[in-house]
Amino acid sequence: MPSASPELISPRSPRVSAARRLAKRNFRGKERLFLAEGPQAVREAAGYADTLVELFATVEAAERYADIIGEARTAGARVHLASEDVIAEISTTVTPQGLVGVCRFLDTPFEEILAARPKLVAVLAHVRDPGNAGTVLRCADAAGAEAVVLTDASVDLYNPKAVRASVGSLFHLPVAVGVPVERAVAGLKDAGVRILAADGAGEDDLDDELDKGTMGGPTAWVFGNEAWGLPEETRALADAVVRVPIHGKAESLNLATAAAVCLYASARAQRASGGCRSVTES
Repeated sequence: MPSASPELISPRSPRVSAARRLAKRNFRGKERLFLAEGPQAVREAAGYADTLVELFATVEAAERYADIIGEARTAGARVHLASEDVIAEISTTVTPQGLVGVCRFLDTPFEEILAARPKLVAVLAHVRDPGNAGTVLRCADAAGAEAVVLTDASVDLYNPKAVRASVGSLFHLPVAVGVPVERAVAGLKDAGVRILAADGAGEDDLDDELDKGTMGGPTAWVFGNEAWGLPEETRALADAVVRVPIHGKAESLNLATAAAVCLYASARAQRASGGCRSVTES
């Protein structure tokens, strides 16, 4: 059981300052550490081998989430009971939930993703909004994708907003970061993966692709910038440029919604009779 009073009470203590600096990208990159806030993210981090390094918790949160505190200690993390002022100093949210974890980077080398012969991949090219990046990662996880790739022109995977928006999915599937889009596409093609670029002005309609039965094989979806989509040179790399049909009067879909539709369309096609085969099969 936690003690009656916190051990860390000063927001200016060196340990608190070191954690707070991880809100900035340059410090995250230097230390290869990032922040995970809230019970869901901390629980996932504690269950992922050798990831959770340190955990700050208010007394109230430690009592409410005693199981998470236990999992964190079992995982070898240093657990600190902290005042609410300390948690507020470390947290990047307006209303902290009382738990903030410090985690090691866990991105996967792109070559390892290719070696696993993935059947469904989300590629984020030029995606700049961290909330969108985290939400697409969550959608990819829910749809059963086997990997996510963030290109070198996309937002930092470990941005606190991206981590929160992933709602723990960051810990569930391999993610490669900083991969040039040309390299990502070429590598996936060499691995037998069909490249589909999602674009509202695409020549091919998602419904037609499903009706033709062309989506049952290994597939990577390339998603572009929230405001201006994919540049022509990126669209040209794809095997097809596909639009999500708008059957009603909506002007368009936002990035995360379009990504969910596309990924689930592929997931359904791959699970249908005669769907996705191993790329090692003839």
